[in-house]
Amino acid sequence: MEWEKVQPRESGLAMMRETFDQERAILVGLATPMVDRMRVGEYLEELTLLAESAGALVVHKVLQARSSIDPAHFIGKGKAEELGWLVGEKHISLVIFDDDLSSVQIRNLERCINCKIIDRSGIILDIFASRARTREAKTQVELAQLQYMLPRLTRQWTHLSKQFGGIGTKGPGETQIETDRRAIRSRITHLKAKLREIGKERAVQRKGREKFPRVALVGYTNAGKSTLLNWFADAGVMVEDRLFATLDATTRLVTLPPAHSILLSDTVGFIRKLPHHLVASFQSTLDEVREADILLHVVDVSHPAFEEQITVVNETLEEINAQGKPTIIVFNKVDRVDTQGRVPYLRANHDNAVAVSALRGINMQALERLIVTLLEGNMAVETLTLSQNDYPILSQIHDLAEVLEKRYDGTTITIRFRMNRMHADRLRKILARRDNPDPNG
Repeated sequence: MEWEKVQPRESGLAMMRETFDQERAILVGLATPMVDRMRVGEYLEELTLLAESAGALVVHKVLQARSSIDPAHFIGKGKAEELGWLVGEKHISLVIFDDDLSSVQIRNLERCINCKIIDRSGIILDIFASRARTREAKTQVELAQLQYMLPRLTRQWTHLSKQFGGIGTKGPGETQIETDRRAIRSRITHLKAKLREIGKERAVQRKGREKFPRVALVGYTNAGKSTLLNWFADAGVMVEDRLFATLDATTRLVTLPPAHSILLSDTVGFIRKLPHHLVASFQSTLDEVREADILLHVVDVSHPAFEEQITVVNETLEEINAQGKPTIIVFNKVDRVDTQGRVPYLRANHDNAVAVSALRGINMQALERLIVTLLEGNMAVETLTLSQNDYPILSQIHDLAEVLEKRYDGTTITIRFRMNRMHADRLRKILARRDNPDPNG
């Protein structure tokens, strides 16, 4: 089996950017019969962007081909020793593997490679930690980091000797690693409780916004979701051409012509091999997606692997139980592609899709019209005549609906309103229980 060394684009400009405190990194990918070399090469390109987003300077990339993953060293002991030589030769301080490593693999690799070793999940978590700004995001990321770290406590703790018994101790004591594991489990319990409280706060906030239809932006990282939100709402969300530029969910009230008001939410971007702990930790943030009435699936149509990115996002939506919602596919960055060739293909192969450039405002009115069409298809106009003293029902209508007309006649009020069909069904059930109370209580 050949050991293929893929040299990076180490231009003069890249070398000028290097600083004394910037970590020099080697990236490692593994090709197997299940994942071919070309696909692994694409993954390494994305891993390069992740490493650079984390602040590392990628000086070398290695692609190894094997018939299967080595359970002890991932790439095999001999190749691990070769990598250890390369680390010394290139003065490397960080090796990043494109797949998740087990604690056994990390421990064995550390014996062959004299530098820090992390995997793709580790680098993603590091980026999330550096970008988290709000209390909720910081709590979510810390929880994901600890859950990731717990089964991977390895060599960095082995210099701590066993605490033997003696005067003032009870029994033989325990190793430092056991102490650390107990501390991590305790912190995980605390953070989960904290996130439950934050989740309750978010639920209260969402309850106060139920009268407006909710639209959530979802998509692969760096697809242009924040740019889209800024175009609709002038939200001032940070926009950068890098992975995971924003983490925190941002919601803005947006008015669409002729007179539709929606709550538009930007959410964290998805990516291949997104760490499971990260998805689990961001449950409260992802509630904005789960509870949305409509999803805008934003796709970077200029990316060569945009079809695979669509699949990754759909799989993640299924993982968080948000699949099956009315969805518009927004093919963004259309200004970067051949519109004569690719756009007709997209329209022919994807239903409910529109091609736009959020940055340049191209075809955004068509997107607005598509959203309004879905909204109106999901809305019902109702008319009710109620007693003016029927405060609970009137309050429900004002909370959940857009009131179009009110007419007073003596002690009654006739109210005409537009409401989400799901809320209309709920209101009908409330009225049925009021008019036909259960005789058994």
